[in-house]
Amino acid sequence: QVQLVESGGGLVQGGGSLRLSCAASGHTFMMITMGWFRQAPGKERECVAAVDWRGSSTYYADSMEARFTISRDNAKNSLYLHMNSLKPEDTAVYYCAAQVFGGRAFYEAQNYDYWGQGTQVTVSS
Repeated sequence: QVQLVESGGGLVQGGGSLRLSCAASGHTFMMITMGWFRQAPGKERECVAAVDWRGSSTYYADSMEARFTISRDNAKNSLYLHMNSLKPEDTAVYYCAAQVFGGRAFYEAQNYDYWGQGTQVTVSS
């Protein structure tokens, strides 16, 4: 079992920045990939970014890489998402997720095995 707890969400004005954090605990040695997803009201959950927990590869959804940066601290079992130049359309609940079984696309939510409870990000115009 892996437990994930997100923090760092909140209300921010358009153009502002936020840093989300995800603390992992439990059987973290099982983690292969970690990702950030978001879900806006009435929309499907979408991948924002993902990182190979045991390597150095990163993935960003289209249009995200210019403003968002995913990073990690393996020693602290922590994952981060740095978000800059935020826009109202970035408003969503942001989730941290972990894969423990490999060989699956890391940009699809259905391929993740553990999820955090989510943290709300609201960007005002």
